[in-house]
Amino acid sequence: MPRPPRSNPKTRTHAIELRKEPTPAERKLWVIIRNDQLEVNFRRQHAIGKYIPDFVCIEKKLIIELDGSQHLEQEEYDLERTKYLNSIGYKVIRFWNNEVTKNMDGVILAILHVLEYETSKE
Repeated sequence: MPRPPRSNPKTRTHAIELRKEPTPAERKLWVIIRNDQLEVNFRRQHAIGKYIPDFVCIEKKLIIELDGSQHLEQEEYDLERTKYLNSIGYKVIRFWNNEVTKNMDGVILAILHVLEYETSKE
């Protein structure tokens, strides 16, 4: 599997800025998945190439994206981004922000399912 290209300084700086101002849904999910609470390590706003996924588990090659209404207008960009991340070995799962705020148990069960059955250690 090819190693993703290193992020440029501008992308890394943008990732740092995004970490400082998480959305309410990102904040809520981060409380649950941080500090190995799901028995794997997630990173927040971690740059991979030119992209900055919301949450990344490097070990399991899993990316969690939280989408708000702006994603309705950027479907093509999201498809391109997912295709790239899949091409370098990542599984990308997406949740709408309102799923996180209204059905956290369902979101966590879906993440656990993917971690257990659909990803493997490198």
